[in-house]
Amino acid sequence: MAPWVSLLAMAVALLIDRRWGEPPAWAHPVVGMGRYLAWLGPRLSMWRPPLAFMGGALAWCVGGVLVVALACAAERALTACPWYAQALLLGVLLKPLLAWRMLRDEVCSVELALSDSLEAGRAQLQRLVSRDVSQLDEVAVRESAIESLAENLNDSLVAPLLWFTVGGLGAAALYRFANTADAMWGYRGRYEWAGKWAARADDVLSWIPARATALLLCLSARAMPTWSAMRRQAKATPSPNGGWPMGGMALLLEVRLSKPGVYVLNGSASLPQPRHTTKALALAQRAVWWAAAWAAVLILAPACLSWGAR
Repeated sequence: MAPWVSLLAMAVALLIDRRWGEPPAWAHPVVGMGRYLAWLGPRLSMWRPPLAFMGGALAWCVGGVLVVALACAAERALTACPWYAQALLLGVLLKPLLAWRMLRDEVCSVELALSDSLEAGRAQLQRLVSRDVSQLDEVAVRESAIESLAENLNDSLVAPLLWFTVGGLGAAALYRFANTADAMWGYRGRYEWAGKWAARADDVLSWIPARATALLLCLSARAMPTWSAMRRQAKATPSPNGGWPMGGMALLLEVRLSKPGVYVLNGSASLPQPRHTTKALALAQRAVWWAAAWAAVLILAPACLSWGAR
């Protein structure tokens, strides 16, 4: 694809996301990825650890190859179209791999539900997180929502956008498959062995985007905590990547964020209030525009360098 086609496609995808949000489930590729993983997961979890690990790795590789092949075939088929049709259709295909509006709306809904009752806030939060929310108080619900906003800003927007600039639709689709597999299989317990490959693959593919997301949040806030401070917060979480955007958000909001019994970020700061959720959403929205600007530079840079070398 020509650089300006990819650039316009990114703009189309972001505009579709802003105006209409997610496509219906029957047309959503990430839903299809989830169904594939949900069908295999229970079967793999019944195997002994070594076999479960090998089966999980093989299932991930087969699914990843299929996802990339379909995405690349679709992108290649668009080359027969005029450039404006390429941009429009590629943007339509890219959109389901980006999910900023849904994330924003879900986090807003948690805060709105909390204003009604704690039980309503817990129920709304359960749509965002996999953890047990039944014992969370109001502050813990709000902390969880802000953490989810920061972490999923990377997973749902920055990382797939970055991979799109590097390898087109196929790379973005592979990232979303890896992230979906990690979300469904990559945790201790039932899927521990079947999901080890999925967890490590997501760690690798998210390593640079997670740190980029933390920097984008800093740009949005027009503030820059020291790198050592951000690294210290990131190390407090079990994830090698999730702590970067979450820790950065905690420092920029000057609040404490925590997961009971697992980690505490910026522990000496005050507890988050409703206004902090509003501020976090504003920071994340500006980070989306910064991410789009960075992606545009990455898309156009090779063409500009090639033109300058002539």
